[in-house]
Amino acid sequence: MARLDLKELKHLEKREFHLSILAAVFVMVQAGGVALLMYPMVFLHPDEGNKWTMRSAFVGFIVLSLLFVMYMFDRQRTVRKLKQHLVEEMERNAELRSQANSDFLHGLADLSHFHDQLTMQFRRAANTEKPLSLIAVKVKVSEELSDPKEKTAVLGEAVKGLMRNLRSTDTVYSLAHGLFGVVMPETTLANANLIELQIEQTLRSVGAAGRFGIEITVCNYPEQVQSAHELEDVIASLMPEKQFWEEVGTAI
Repeated sequence: MARLDLKELKHLEKREFHLSILAAVFVMVQAGGVALLMYPMVFLHPDEGNKWTMRSAFVGFIVLSLLFVMYMFDRQRTVRKLKQHLVEEMERNAELRSQANSDFLHGLADLSHFHDQLTMQFRRAANTEKPLSLIAVKVKVSEELSDPKEKTAVLGEAVKGLMRNLRSTDTVYSLAHGLFGVVMPETTLANANLIELQIEQTLRSVGAAGRFGIEITVCNYPEQVQSAHELEDVIASLMPEKQFWEEVGTAI
């Protein structure tokens, strides 16, 4: 979804207003010049047979010139009101989208749920001798986005893009600000790498406007790690504050 650049919009509006002023001045100068040329013929040395016709044409020309200038300014005012209404609607839609994304992010399971689910899924994988994959997606929001609501909207769009490539058995968790983990039961490393490529393509398409960057990490049991602690260490290395894991606890 294209972003609304208010600075660029205001710059274009100011530029259009200046052009309207210039056009009005140009019309008035041209009309004034023509009126000055017509004045001697109409009032000082009129043709007696066409005197009132010439004067009527002169007055009509002046009135039409004034009406044209008034029309230009009225058009400018009307267009400005329409633009303001459009901006208000877009800002309202952006606010609703931001709120929806914020609610969506808050609805994701958090770090403690992730820890419990990872523990349970690892035990199941170890007992059934089936693979278990973990994908960590780190979303780095562009520094150009200073509005917290806009950052939240961007993160929400990123998570929605992430979930498009997941199966019904996969679960997304919010581990920290901008860090999301996906637990994928019964998924081999090859399949996890394939899903990683799909996620990367989707997220790069969503963030093509330079709104965010991504960093994806894949870890698989038993091809890459042999214990749940090693899976947790992979996530811990990506956390902004590793002491988070100390609060949750990693004992299995």
